[in-house]
Amino acid sequence: MRLFCRSSRRIARVSALVGALLSVGACGGSNADADGADGSAPGSPSASLRVALLTAGPVSDAGWYAGAYEGLLMIGDSLGAEVSHQQTRSPTEFDEAFLAYGAEGYDLVFAHGYEYQDAAMRVGPQFPDMMIAVSGGGRVGDNVVPIVFLLWEASYQAGMMAAGMTESGVVGMVGGVEIPPVQGTFLAFEAGAKAVRPDVTVLESFTGDWTDVAAAKEAAVAQIGRGADVLIHNLDGASFGVFQAAREATADGRTTWVLGMNRDQNDIAPEVTLGSAVLRMPRAFLAVARGLQAGELGGAPVYEGSSKGVVDFVPNPAVLDQIAPGLIDRIRVAGDSIRAGTLEVPSVPVVEEGIG
Repeated sequence: MRLFCRSSRRIARVSALVGALLSVGACGGSNADADGADGSAPGSPSASLRVALLTAGPVSDAGWYAGAYEGLLMIGDSLGAEVSHQQTRSPTEFDEAFLAYGAEGYDLVFAHGYEYQDAAMRVGPQFPDMMIAVSGGGRVGDNVVPIVFLLWEASYQAGMMAAGMTESGVVGMVGGVEIPPVQGTFLAFEAGAKAVRPDVTVLESFTGDWTDVAAAKEAAVAQIGRGADVLIHNLDGASFGVFQAAREATADGRTTWVLGMNRDQNDIAPEVTLGSAVLRMPRAFLAVARGLQAGELGGAPVYEGSSKGVVDFVPNPAVLDQIAPGLIDRIRVAGDSIRAGTLEVPSVPVVEEGIG
């Protein structure tokens, strides 16, 4: 595996014709050599598969972006691919990154977030040999495919846990940007909560930002002030603010629980975490890359859920002794029913109507 990282600050403006390739710097701290293990230059035809990842936030978030980065590394290790990661922050940078990777002959670009889909649809047709997979996207092109994570299957179970553990009868949800994939997880969370406790009150807040820790903490504190004693988030790096709010409230004598999302976050604040709605993104990313190699990717969305082992609800083993055994059993039965297709979890449409 050869790993290259880009700094968006070093990317020059790229015209639609992409007259010149952008320079590529070696990843700081990477074990890979910038010139490749075989001495060939980056972009040489020696690599059988070239895969890139775009994220709008840091891969140190212990959640959404971290899982994607792990998936990229798994592709490199399992398939011997040359891989590259770039963090982009604006729509202009989205276009520039797609143009650069297309010009350099990359085979597959994971654009990890709903926000990338417009840029993918704009640039994709210019590079028909490059496949773009948009995580959480909802639009399909000849070489643009959305990866639809059925995370609501796990957030439904998280809602069951929340309702079974709340003492106040009030639980809360803190999200970043109000987009369909997040709305779907929250709708399912509320449904799961009401399946266990029909009279539960569910609060909902959106901060408008994925990475603002202070804003997320403020939203969580406000919900705790309204009586919420179990919180779930759908955030990226900002999720640390929700965990912190729960910790501080518990330290003040108001027992407050939190539920993780997007990745197994049970170890972030294990003393106040009930469980996590988990996306095993490395497994999903590897399956997509293998699908590309097999010629099976393109023209339709890719759905990844509990039936494929990608989505799961994972109770926190550190607090199992504080959770009623009957509740754990009920959540497990629900998970089995979801995987079997006998329990339909409510969600919102993610893929545009008429596609997929």
